Amino acid sequence: MDQLPNLGREQEMLESMGMKSIDELFSNIPEAIRRNGPLPLREPQTEEEIWADAQLLLNANVSLDQRPSFLAAGLARNYVPSMVSMLATRGEFLTSYTPYKPEVSQGKKQEKWQIQTMISELVGLPVANVSMYDSSTAAAEAITCAARVHGRKASQQGIVYVSMFVPPHRLEVIRNYTQGSGIEIRMLEHLPDGHIDMKSAASAAGCCAVYVEQPSSFGILDPGLMQLKGVIGDETALIVGVDAISLGIVEPPGNWGADIVVGEGQPFGIGPTAGGPIYGIFACGQNYTRQMPGRIVGLTSDVDGKRAFTLTLSTREQHIRRHRATSNICSNETLIALMGAMHMALLGPQGLERLALRVASATEATKKAVTAIDGIELVDPKASNFREFAVKLPGEASEALAHLDGEGVLGGFDLGMWWDGMSTCLLIGADERTSESDIDALVTGLSSWIGGSEA
Repeated sequence: MDQLPNLGREQEMLESMGMKSIDELFSNIPEAIRRNGPLPLREPQTEEEIWADAQLLLNANVSLDQRPSFLAAGLARNYVPSMVSMLATRGEFLTSYTPYKPEVSQGKKQEKWQIQTMISELVGLPVANVSMYDSSTAAAEAITCAARVHGRKASQQGIVYVSMFVPPHRLEVIRNYTQGSGIEIRMLEHLPDGHIDMKSAASAAGCCAVYVEQPSSFGILDPGLMQLKGVIGDETALIVGVDAISLGIVEPPGNWGADIVVGEGQPFGIGPTAGGPIYGIFACGQNYTRQMPGRIVGLTSDVDGKRAFTLTLSTREQHIRRHRATSNICSNETLIALMGAMHMALLGPQGLERLALRVASATEATKKAVTAIDGIELVDPKASNFREFAVKLPGEASEALAHLDGEGVLGGFDLGMWWDGMSTCLLIGADERTSESDIDALVTGLSSWIGGSEA
């Protein structure tokens, strides 16, 4: 190969692209947003000075713990026992990446197996993996898993029905995962009261899968979902997204026909953390085990007949076989999932039930207080709710939230950001940390906003 002229490396690369200068390379960037000259950085600082500046910046943030918060929309402002972080910072757990040599990593494999076991018992299905990235990727992976199992036999090949109330950000993840794979997404209709439309559900019979959420993105608990499996039939996979905490008082989906259950694990073990890192849960029936994503740890016996743990069915090698892989998830959120398992173990069955009751009672108390305000009405008056409920305001939700923010209250989520035509609807969330004084502050803020608007 002929040697290139003795030019600088940057110039060589520019010439190979047919350009003469760095300015030409970035010519498509508007002049107004380009930075000319060096960055305006200060002189070197001592460690103490850097730390003082960092604290000033951090203190400018307002955390959910500093004011009454009714913002949920998929994540929970939960309380995590201090024991969880204390245990999770032990050196045995911090290196959480899956070890491949079972003979020297029995402890780590045991804790992963325990995570799976807890999730399996929680949702009422026999098999669970270690974890997923979050609830949205878990839902998308569940759909592609079901399509692999049912795609060839389904009379509606490659078709998956998804609830029309699935939040847009989750639906986009589902579309990203399914595009180019021959899967067609169709929407499953709901009635005006937020409950599933069984006539629409009947049209899904014979397709690859149906995906619904219990509770829905409006916090609605729909008893009709318990009859859904009978409507769509055994040849169609029923995938259910859940609020994991609700299963302390709500019938597990595996008990009423769900083939795959997914959800957000974040309420167990970790706070909202600005949206990440978090972890998702994934469990399924035996028919889907060999096609499920992620890692599975199995319980077996060693040559001496003693209990032993090992990776089974789904190893890293399976997931780097390119076009033959069942999933693109090689890593998982194991350390965070472990924190969730610690939280669940500290709660126990009775503690989980009490926690779910606290969330349910806080939801009901907030709903009664807010709907007692003149001018505010429930979007779905007859619905039973868990964690969240939607109300219709006499004005724009964005304006109400701005007013509440000025009063020191995070009032919820503007549903107009998700769906057109719902800009006057506010999604209000409650949790185990919601107090009477928090509710009073919300009611006072909404009342003063309505009064000011009328004036």
